[in-house]
Amino acid sequence: MYGGGNIGRGFIGALFSGSGYDVTFIDVAPAVVDGLRKEGCYPVRIVSDEGNEDILVKNVTAVDGNDTDAASDAIASCDIMATAVGARILKYIVPNIVAGLRKRWAAGSPPLNIIICENVNDANKVVESLIKEQLDEEEKLVFDRTVGLVEASIGRMVPVQTEEMKDGNPLRVCVERYGFLPVDKAAFKGGIPPVKDMVPYEPFDFFVKRKLFIHNMGHATTAYLGYLKGYRFIYEAIDDSEIRIITQNAMLESARALSKHYGTDLGSIQLHITDLLGRFSNSVLRDTCERVGADPARKLGPADRLIGSSIMAMEEGVTPAFIALGAAAGLKRLLDEKGTCQALGEASKALAEISGLPEDNPLSKMVLGYYSEIIEGRTLSQLRRSADRTKTMGLKGII
Repeated sequence: MYGGGNIGRGFIGALFSGSGYDVTFIDVAPAVVDGLRKEGCYPVRIVSDEGNEDILVKNVTAVDGNDTDAASDAIASCDIMATAVGARILKYIVPNIVAGLRKRWAAGSPPLNIIICENVNDANKVVESLIKEQLDEEEKLVFDRTVGLVEASIGRMVPVQTEEMKDGNPLRVCVERYGFLPVDKAAFKGGIPPVKDMVPYEPFDFFVKRKLFIHNMGHATTAYLGYLKGYRFIYEAIDDSEIRIITQNAMLESARALSKHYGTDLGSIQLHITDLLGRFSNSVLRDTCERVGADPARKLGPADRLIGSSIMAMEEGVTPAFIALGAAAGLKRLLDEKGTCQALGEASKALAEISGLPEDNPLSKMVLGYYSEIIEGRTLSQLRRSADRTKTMGLKGII
């Protein structure tokens, strides 16, 4: 398990251990490496408003990622591997991965499947490009035959761990109960290794978009609307009836678009939304609007959760009125973070720059229309009614 952070320990490493594997973490944090080596186990606390459950994850150890020999030996001898280090760190772990692959190939070991648990678009292609930069032409052919780069959709919510959550144990991770791991079935090389609660699915792009355009979009919408109302925590925001209605309607817009685009059952996606709304209200997670809404420039990008889901909706004939309202709230937060004055001209410039949408695009008009209402001081109730009217008019009314 490359990465001993919140997702590595709080989700993937625990699944590996629960599936009967001995788990070796590779990390560079001395406290994590030394602690896992010394204890050989660590606690995961499943938290909810109904009470907590403590699970002890056993049969674990760790190696220092700065020790190339030890890290590459672990990769060379493993049955399955995963990464959860963060998109910006991927390039730094590639040399160890390449060294481990070369040892595997020299030993004639079976194919290796690497589950990529990174929050980046086309994560498998990103990792493949980084690895192949360090391989010669012959090695690239061997890589294509023997290494499966398997994208995963991480749905479990694992907030930043406070000292209170650690409860006296620096290795403890608090997580929500949801623990399914959808992965790209078509990407495996050789057989699919048995992993508890891993869900191989094809075409996997549906799960990628469902996570981004429903879970992440709904989460961001909750955070940005919560920001408007001055809420600190996500659970406080989603418990506000107006925020909940707007967020739910935004998620349903994405659901209809996804159902049409992929030919999937709308009812199952609606059930997923109901589950997510309940999970957002988990007060014990204490996830903040600040964290969930962080980096609004990225989240308003052309293929990301707010603009990307809106574009898909419009392509499928769905008016993304409520998603656009969430985007407008995100746009206000973006200008606040940049220290830019809240004015329509500044908002229009920023939206065009980060989303790539021309000013006369119907989606731009929707977002900027809601933004104008926000800075005019309209209440969430008034904003929700405005979105209802937009929904009734449809795209023709905007154009």
